[in-house]
Amino acid sequence: MTSYPKRMHTALDATDARGLAEFYRELLGLRYRDGDEPPGDGVEDDADWLVLVDDAGNRQLAVQRVDELPASTWPAPGVPKQLHIDYAVPSVDELQRHRQRAEELGATLLLDRTSEESEPLYVLADPAGHPFCLLVGVA
Repeated sequence: MTSYPKRMHTALDATDARGLAEFYRELLGLRYRDGDEPPGDGVEDDADWLVLVDDAGNRQLAVQRVDELPASTWPAPGVPKQLHIDYAVPSVDELQRHRQRAEELGATLLLDRTSEESEPLYVLADPAGHPFCLLVGVA
């Protein structure tokens, strides 16, 4: 039986990662992944990557801090919509296999972070240029 990558979560860029995560946490009734909760007690929050999960603990949305993010002008031309999807595979061998499959289908490699033992991943661009991640993880 052939295995395929599974969507882990959709990732949104934001200059204020905590602020956007809070918006979606409240809007969608989600909670933070263990360890991503706000620090509290007046401690400055410098979160770069936050994950929101549903009641069953399934990843639903991630927010990644970026230094600059021009607001989308969509549907008008100028600045397109901004997000990427993360796809999980169960092993490094599967990661390699799916990178090759993606490139055969027209994807382009943007970043190779497979040397990072804690979370090996590739960032690829689809044929239209939209980035997506393939990584070893649990969907």
